[in-house]
Amino acid sequence: VGSVLSSYGWYILLAAVALYVLVQKVSRSLAARPSGRPGAAEAAEEPDVVVRRQEALAAARLRMQEELNAQAERYKEKQRQIEEEKRRQKIAMWESMQEGKSYKGNLKLNQQEVESGASASAVPKSKPNKKPLRGGGYNPLSGEGGGTCSWRPGRRGPSAGG
Repeated sequence: VGSVLSSYGWYILLAAVALYVLVQKVSRSLAARPSGRPGAAEAAEEPDVVVRRQEALAAARLRMQEELNAQAERYKEKQRQIEEEKRRQKIAMWESMQEGKSYKGNLKLNQQEVESGASASAVPKSKPNKKPLRGGGYNPLSGEGGGTCSWRPGRRGPSAGG
């Protein structure tokens, strides 16, 4: 026994300390865990609290469903209006084609009438004078007037690849 302790004493001591730490950690985690099965905490609650919570949840779901239905109804109405407008435009195009007029020109006139009604209240904006990006003497083919950039052929040498 003495020779085993003298040979493996430190290893036995370290193993005992590691085992002690492991036991302490496991016992803490078991103490922190709720007792029994997970449903035991819910069963301990009062029934009226559970019923009130379920009723509130059902009421919230109902409100959200009504809101969703209202949004869907508004979307359907908007789609109906868009389809009606498209139908009116097609009828107007067909009538103008039957009269021998250009349907595109007719649509442009209608749009101009709408815009003229809207622009009558608004003040027309004047465009600011914009200077050209390059001077008048710029010619990319002549190489003159282009600024500092100019093309030069690459250096010839063994590193040119090939």
